[in-house]
Amino acid sequence: MLFLIEYDRSQGKIVMLFLIEYDRSQGKIVSLLQYDELDRSLAESDRLQLELHLRETGDEHEVVLLEASSEQALRRTHRRYFEDLSELAKAS
Repeated sequence: MLFLIEYDRSQGKIVMLFLIEYDRSQGKIVSLLQYDELDRSLAESDRLQLELHLRETGDEHEVVLLEASSEQALRRTHRRYFEDLSELAKAS
């Protein structure tokens, strides 16, 4: 897993990229990779390669590349990837 951090001076915050492979039928994350903003092109390339691989294998997983200041922030803004249906229902 790649984990690097960049401080974005223009925004005054850390910028991270997160590549998530999510199995909707199981309701869980298959893989979660973290990238530094400087590695955006690598993250985008990895996303494309993963999507092509899943298409070849017939796996119908969701692939997303998201931006957040931290994994904790990502877990708050995109809870559905990290919590099961019962946890989401309790929070509503």
